[in-house]
Amino acid sequence: MILWVGEYAAGVLVVIGALFSLIAAIGVLRLPDLYTRMHAATKVGTVGAGFILLGVAAAAFDASVVLRALIGIGFLVLTTPVSAHLLARAAFLTGTRPTWLTYINEAESETGDKPKY
Repeated sequence: MILWVGEYAAGVLVVIGALFSLIAAIGVLRLPDLYTRMHAATKVGTVGAGFILLGVAAAAFDASVVLRALIGIGFLVLTTPVSAHLLARAAFLTGTRPTWLTYINEAESETGDKPKY
């Protein structure tokens, strides 16, 4: 009985993670520029991968697999925002323009420097 509950919980977690990953993929395809696409990929993609790893941990029902899944989630949570920030900064400094829909440019207002268009 308790194993069935774990299997159903694992299935629900994996399906939720897959839905979040699908939303991230649709966001990458549909959003207009690099900055908004990166936002969709990093935020929603990390949540989706986290749910899938939680589902794997619930399905395995083994302490070593659960520990590895939690370490993987921690690694994702720590590295994804840093890599997204570095990619956005590199794109901004090389002159990649946001779309006309983006009307707030906090990086330009803080530094006083204008990007090279």
